[in-house]
Amino acid sequence: MSIQRIFLIVLDSYGIGELPDAKSYGDEGSNTLGAIVKSIKYNTPNMQKLGLFNIEGVNCQKGAQNPIASFARLAEVSKGKDTTIGHWEISGIISPEPLPTYPNGFPAEVISEFEKQTGREILCNLPYSGTKVLDDYGQEHIDTGKLIVYTSADSVFQIAAHEDVVSVDKLYEYCEIARNILKGKHGVGRVIARPFIGENGNFKRTPNRHDFSLKPPSETMLDLLQDNGIATIGVGKIYDIFAGKGIDETHKIKNNIDGMNQTIALMDKDFHGLCFVNLVDFDMVYGHRNDVDGYANAATEFDVQLGEFLSKMREDDVLMITADHGCDPATPSTDHSREYAPLLVYGNSIKQGVDLKTRESFSDIAATILDIFEVDDRLAGQSFKNDILK
Repeated sequence: MSIQRIFLIVLDSYGIGELPDAKSYGDEGSNTLGAIVKSIKYNTPNMQKLGLFNIEGVNCQKGAQNPIASFARLAEVSKGKDTTIGHWEISGIISPEPLPTYPNGFPAEVISEFEKQTGREILCNLPYSGTKVLDDYGQEHIDTGKLIVYTSADSVFQIAAHEDVVSVDKLYEYCEIARNILKGKHGVGRVIARPFIGENGNFKRTPNRHDFSLKPPSETMLDLLQDNGIATIGVGKIYDIFAGKGIDETHKIKNNIDGMNQTIALMDKDFHGLCFVNLVDFDMVYGHRNDVDGYANAATEFDVQLGEFLSKMREDDVLMITADHGCDPATPSTDHSREYAPLLVYGNSIKQGVDLKTRESFSDIAATILDIFEVDDRLAGQSFKNDILK
């Protein structure tokens, strides 16, 4: 029986241990999975059954005696540790240079041009925690109308504004202006709208966040699938990450639980192709806030929904679960960490218990998906289709 549908779920930042070059990124010792399994909130029997703890180098819990999935540890070849670079590599693009970051804030020529085109002055222009920046600048923004611009260790230009001061649509317009300015040497991975509500001392970011991503520099597996008439469905941030390229249909989500509910609902849809899912709460809500118990609980909640997903799979479905980087919530850093990603591959047509060891690149996922759908592959990566198909 030929495979009709592949569901590729990215658990954003669900790293499984430091890469050999982690020290050069300031991430020596990072292990996101190793941190969260220590929490009493962590309980993932379905992930364990699939083979999460059978993956090479994963020793933080006992592996399944007979894992029902094929499994691997994926190294990242690209230079970087952010969402954009990680997803691009998953989709077949190797990035030899990291996207630009701004540990001292954005240069004057960028800020002055942004102020000129928006007609608004800016506040901050420094690397900042997304919640603390509201505490420190939120009231001044309300009083003056100036936009809060900040960055992080990632390649991002973030714009925060209170929804009562700047409408969400207007904030998106300002982000489009920034996106058009930030090209070439200043081509950051993402411009992010960060709307918030509330009063001083009780500001809260809203779900109206929106990412304006740099367009991929070359074609991805999404483009090749689309060119061959194979469906491409994005759930969560996927559309934003790829700037809409190669995506037929997109579904916005409110949080991880909503993302999985929508993915499970899509299982009732007849299509031939790829459903590409990003669950961002692991990273955005818990990893960046060093909330070990919150991250662990989110993993537990995902595992419950994963059980429902597994029960609904058709005979011609394949499930792949992976990650795009780490974000160890137990380290002093609140930034992403340079880690291996897990890979679990399950379905009626997939061999059980195949240990694919450590793969050289996230891009092996793209190569395998294209191989399964019999699409000519001219991207990075090595297919493991023949190793896992029955």
